[in-house]
Amino acid sequence: MTTVLLTGASGYIGKHIALQLLNDGYTVRASVRKLSKGDEVRNAVAPHLSPGVDLASKLSFVELDLEKDAGWSQALVGIDVLMHTASPFPLGSPKDENELIRPAVDGTLRALRAAQAGGITRVILTSSMAAIYARDLPAGTSAYDESMWTDVNHPAGKDAYIRSKTLAEQAAWDFIKNQAPEIELTVINPALVLGAPLDNNFGSSISLVERLLLGKDPMVPDLRMPIVDVKDVARMHVQSIKVTATAGERILSVSETKSFMEIAKLLKSKYPQSKVKTALAPNILIKFLSLFDPAIKSVVAMLGKPLIISHAKAERLLGISFIPAQVSILESADYLYMNGLIKG
Repeated sequence: MTTVLLTGASGYIGKHIALQLLNDGYTVRASVRKLSKGDEVRNAVAPHLSPGVDLASKLSFVELDLEKDAGWSQALVGIDVLMHTASPFPLGSPKDENELIRPAVDGTLRALRAAQAGGITRVILTSSMAAIYARDLPAGTSAYDESMWTDVNHPAGKDAYIRSKTLAEQAAWDFIKNQAPEIELTVINPALVLGAPLDNNFGSSISLVERLLLGKDPMVPDLRMPIVDVKDVARMHVQSIKVTATAGERILSVSETKSFMEIAKLLKSKYPQSKVKTALAPNILIKFLSLFDPAIKSVVAMLGKPLIISHAKAERLLGISFIPAQVSILESADYLYMNGLIKG
């Protein structure tokens, strides 16, 4: 039976991938930064396992750090597939962009070099739509697709997170092309990932829904956000192992685009007692605030843009029928309320 080394297993997406791998019969060796995180992952996936899955024999843990070589060669012994999902994803921009860029690029290359040294020839890598959309659309096109790359010198591409994902994915493809052509690489590029977490240790994407529900901003910006359900992201990673046509491909994982206003109104309709604000912020105000806040400055270039992302390739190669964004948004909000993470 196929054994998968899953990096970043304690993350929001990582836990969902671990669950789907286990339910599909794979043996999972999960990497965490500290072995104490192993119990967190076990407890998160255990209630959702299919009958007959023996967690004790199918899930084990190794301690790995994106910034250190220690442990990688041993972790890959007996592994058939490397699934590399580990990468930082902050809610705000760091003071020093290299806090994000260096771990993302170096960590990706460290994982690929270890895979090559260990004779691993199948790798699934988690990137982001951020490596695709931060650029002008080519003339005559209305949607971003996998043929496009973010321009890190474009106003929309200068954000540290966007740069980190773009440069890390480019480094991966360059490594495969120039140093490890024997490795079959598939890259999954998710949009904003929403949907119910498996435990209360969720990432920055769910925090966006939390921020809207708590009414932390007096108005919502004129921005649109492509959205995908975490279960679909996990399913694409797992199915890519079996679908050989995905080798050598980058594949966008996105359901549909919703404006912040649409998201806010949807949440307000479901939770009228919430503090969700539904007033639209004038673009000129956002541009003014961007003079003082780097996090706001990073979105100015996308104000008012439709930001349509194609999912045709995912449908064609993997047969994915994406969960509607409305379902993912409300499942995220429901989780926050049902688990007491938002009061009222």
